[in-house]
Amino acid sequence: MNHLSIDKLTKSYADKVLFENISFGLEEGAKVALVGANGAGKTTLLKILMEEEFSDSGNYNFNKSIKVGFLTQEPDVHNHAQIMDYVLAGNDPVISTVRKYYHFLEEHSSDEMDINLLDKMSELNAWDFESKAQQVLGKLGIYNLAQPVDELSGGQKKRVALARLLLEEPDLLILDEPTNHLDLEAIEWLEEHLAKLKVSLLLVTHDRYFLQAVTNQIIELENGNLYKYTGNYTQFLEKRIERQQVEQDQADKAKNLLKKEVEWLNRQPQARTTKAKYRIDAVDGIRKTANQVKTKTKLEINLTGKRLGKKILEVENLSKQFDNNVMVDSFSYIFKPGDRIGLVGKNGVGKSTFLNLLTDKLSPDSGTIIKGETVSFGYYHQSGIKFNDAHRVIESIKEIAEVIELKDGNVVTASQLLTLFHFPPKQQYDYIKNLSGGEKRRLQLLKVLMGNPNFLVLDEPTNDLDLETLN
Repeated sequence: MNHLSIDKLTKSYADKVLFENISFGLEEGAKVALVGANGAGKTTLLKILMEEEFSDSGNYNFNKSIKVGFLTQEPDVHNHAQIMDYVLAGNDPVISTVRKYYHFLEEHSSDEMDINLLDKMSELNAWDFESKAQQVLGKLGIYNLAQPVDELSGGQKKRVALARLLLEEPDLLILDEPTNHLDLEAIEWLEEHLAKLKVSLLLVTHDRYFLQAVTNQIIELENGNLYKYTGNYTQFLEKRIERQQVEQDQADKAKNLLKKEVEWLNRQPQARTTKAKYRIDAVDGIRKTANQVKTKTKLEINLTGKRLGKKILEVENLSKQFDNNVMVDSFSYIFKPGDRIGLVGKNGVGKSTFLNLLTDKLSPDSGTIIKGETVSFGYYHQSGIKFNDAHRVIESIKEIAEVIELKDGNVVTASQLLTLFHFPPKQQYDYIKNLSGGEKRRLQLLKVLMGNPNFLVLDEPTNDLDLETLN
């Protein structure tokens, strides 16, 4: 059974074409990942399916007999209700019946029980819904179900929205970056859950291990075109290399032929003969083939970096708690030059709090942090930078510096730096509001590095970055 059909869909912003006349179908049971560079149009395509944006042309259709569930990259969850009440506000028949049952218990005594409602609960196997909800929320790191949703962080709200979606048990799940804000344990649970779940799936993620574990098809958006691959992430990489090699061979042959055709045309008189017109038209087609392969440059920047002395950071008996929740307790450590430290733990245990303490964004309850005189932090925040959307990309970089010196002594301009970070000259004059989430994260990383830090502090640095950047 076909669950989703997309036919000749086109979307562009001003003169930037995201995708043009793309078509594909999603069959029952297919678990499809949509991959591509930041700004390729992945999230935009999902937003079109969610009716948050409109396509320029083309159409799409969901099978009318199925239930579709969506999870956006940043769910707009504003609710004064407690977490469990928010979960029970869904439209699924099971959830609706459970909600009616709880409401009945609040309004009536057990002696007045509605027999029809009891039968409905049994018919839908709804008696264990509350324990199932607690289990799913717990696996996603949400335990205090009496907490109001409005008091949750952005990451917690996304996890609650994901839990509610999973509990509604749709036939087709459409997920945008579902692993963002999840700890390792929660990601592993979600991998296993989705892999065995009898559901169709269309997702955008930059988590390579998640792709490997969950998907059986991959669709790549590249330069406005769509390429389909059967298999997991490893098989996708192998088949993509084969495709790119074929395209490169075709482009090389076309370049050689183009050179010969141009030489022939240059030798001919300018008369508008039929043969000459035919050869000119042919040259246009050859030129298109010759230029279809775009060379990908490695994202790399070698800045000078400030000199780092022997004394880096000394932490002694550091403690911090919020109310009765202890985040750090009598922690001591002496950081040494060359340290590469990974900070791991469940959501909510205090990883970001610890980083904020080290970088003096937050004061400890007790203990000391002594920073070396030469230390210059480069702090890449999980929450990102609050960009001015009315600014152009290059203006945002020029706020830091017009030019900057690289490690090899060469001086580069703000525009050249942006080009190194995969922002081509034309895009540098786009407004920041037109950037994708991943492109904003890449711009944030560049701004951090332009400060020439010698001590990098990275909080969830891989969130939203495309596979090419991560590699």
